[in-house]
Amino acid sequence: MTPRNYPALIAKELNLTEQQVKNTLELLDQGATIPFIARYRKEATDSLDEVQIGVIRDLYAKWIELDKRRMAIIDSINEQGKMTPKLEENLNNANTLSELEDLYLPYRPKRKTRATVAIEKGLEPLAALIFKQPGHVQPTEIAAKYVNPDKGIVSVDEALAGARDIIAEWASENVTLRRKMRSLFVRESMISSKVVKDKAQEGEKYAIYFNSSEKLNRAPSHRLLAMYRGEDEGFLRLTIAPNEERALDLMTDFFVKSGNPCSQQVKEAVIDSYKRLLQPQMETEMRKQFKEKADAEAIKVFVANLQQLLLEPPLGQKVVMAIDPGFRTGCKVVILDRQGKLLHNENIYPHPPHAQYKLASDKLKRMVLQYKVEAIAIGNGTAGRETENFVRKIPFERDVTAIVVNESGASVYSASPVAREEFPDYDVTVRGAVSIGRRLMDPLAELVKIDPKSIGVGQYQHDVNQALLQKSLQETVEHCVNYVGVEVNTASKELLSYVSGIGPSLAKNIVEYRNANGAFANRDSLRKVPRLGDKAYEQAAGFLRIHGAANPLDDSAVHPESYPVVNLMAKKLNCTVSDLIQKEELRKQINLKEFVNDKVGLPTLNDIMQELAKPGRDPRAQFDVFEFDKNINTINDLTPGMVVPGIITNITNFGCFVDIGVHQDGLVHISHLANHYVSNPNDVVKLNQKVMVKVLQVEVERKRISLSMKDV
Repeated sequence: MTPRNYPALIAKELNLTEQQVKNTLELLDQGATIPFIARYRKEATDSLDEVQIGVIRDLYAKWIELDKRRMAIIDSINEQGKMTPKLEENLNNANTLSELEDLYLPYRPKRKTRATVAIEKGLEPLAALIFKQPGHVQPTEIAAKYVNPDKGIVSVDEALAGARDIIAEWASENVTLRRKMRSLFVRESMISSKVVKDKAQEGEKYAIYFNSSEKLNRAPSHRLLAMYRGEDEGFLRLTIAPNEERALDLMTDFFVKSGNPCSQQVKEAVIDSYKRLLQPQMETEMRKQFKEKADAEAIKVFVANLQQLLLEPPLGQKVVMAIDPGFRTGCKVVILDRQGKLLHNENIYPHPPHAQYKLASDKLKRMVLQYKVEAIAIGNGTAGRETENFVRKIPFERDVTAIVVNESGASVYSASPVAREEFPDYDVTVRGAVSIGRRLMDPLAELVKIDPKSIGVGQYQHDVNQALLQKSLQETVEHCVNYVGVEVNTASKELLSYVSGIGPSLAKNIVEYRNANGAFANRDSLRKVPRLGDKAYEQAAGFLRIHGAANPLDDSAVHPESYPVVNLMAKKLNCTVSDLIQKEELRKQINLKEFVNDKVGLPTLNDIMQELAKPGRDPRAQFDVFEFDKNINTINDLTPGMVVPGIITNITNFGCFVDIGVHQDGLVHISHLANHYVSNPNDVVKLNQKVMVKVLQVEVERKRISLSMKDV
């Protein structure tokens, strides 16, 4: 096989230059991470972003896998002694797996089929003659010569049936016909869904799919995944196919040359070929192809939601009281210091059946005063709204803000090995309350401790390709962590493990070294961490921050490799680096072109200037306090026409869910997201966005709330 120019192939597909792709692949091959390449190697890639670099990596892997399969197929055909120059050329020119497999199909070792049985009986010459469709040949007369009871051919009809079986297999393996049929299936297939007999009552949640049919290539991903799930659970039966008459016309037009007796035999064979062989094969392909497409769409939604959640504005370093609400078991209350360290915990019982309102109120007032609490985080789960109302009515002697926090995943964290290691002497309720409080202080630092699939912002996450989902979510967390940057002296090992070039093992070493030797004084001291070598340091250093370091650049996104150029700028202006950071008039005097060299170009220099203007600035938005409507606490308080405040908790392809403080999220259907047409909800709303919504419909029994954001 001729070696391929992968950079050229990928560059053509992505409309990039070959050099951009070549440099990117070289950096990846050298062990550079995607965040590092995107942030610190802009000159090499001509400023490709993380998404583009990821696509290059994935396409390269796809080409490598394709060529591995190509070599296996070529070897197999060579071993059979059936390779021809033309076939080898076609195999080498095939650019998709389906093309390769179509070419290989006639040579693939087969299990016993009707065609192979007929060939063993010696009927292949008869099939070949009939397939040519000569006008002067009578099939019955020729077939009579093949009747041989010793071979199991006892009649002319059996001989002709065997010949048709062979022709049917040939037709199904024709490369050109398969390409045309595949195109027809993609363009015109309908996906039809029927309820399985006697399963209607049990599978009632799939009622809208009990007798449905729609164009496959127009079916939204969430509907496809729902239908696939219904089939997997045994409630639905799906079929995927275009109009049968159209498909059969394609087959007969392709193979049947005239109306003579041989042509009639061929027509009968290709109709059988479609129904018995080609249609099931194409349906399997379509199922796989459109499932992969639906998976990609669902994962895209999940990734967008997760990224928004991870990059939620942090409250910052405040003394926080966190409350994990409950009725019968009471509310677990914890106090966290400005670094998130647990200072105190106890229970209060303000709600029925205990109703110790006064005692609970006095306890909270005492703790707020004693620990100088600056904010109160209240979980939004069971009894969350009632606890919020209770807290807001307490006349605290300090100015303190009560904030409702989405606690999805807190229970998962509290029972995890991470939580047990961090709080071995406390039960799950204390750990859960701590997680709620820390999530308010810094959502990113806390949420990295939880499996992203448990955070509750996905769409059909259990139905999609789990390996692809895990990879996408992992990369999303990595992107967010490196985008924000990490304070190395306070970060948990879970947070550090997502830093470019670090990973779980080095993160553990960093924390252990920090615990044994005290805080890191500067970035260079990271080199003393066991097994943190030059490559890991290069990849990680720019994303790690050291507040209060002697060199102010250590608390910025300026990479240590660029310190010399910043020092040169300061020297040229006869000032210090601190002066450059503090005085805009000095920065304005810098002519960046004077500092361009073979290692540092204008993209990096522009990044340096932006960072000097706001060193170590958290790129996340400012924290904004939100309150639900005080008059609405349960679903029974809602009536159509009301306009109420809410927070978007999940975004899907069909709309978004909004928490309006009644323990049941309402749905804003995509058609009610805006006054104009919306094709993608993520274009108009964001996770945890504060919105005003109008109540359209309330179904108390089914706990369904329909909302609208139109004309609000």
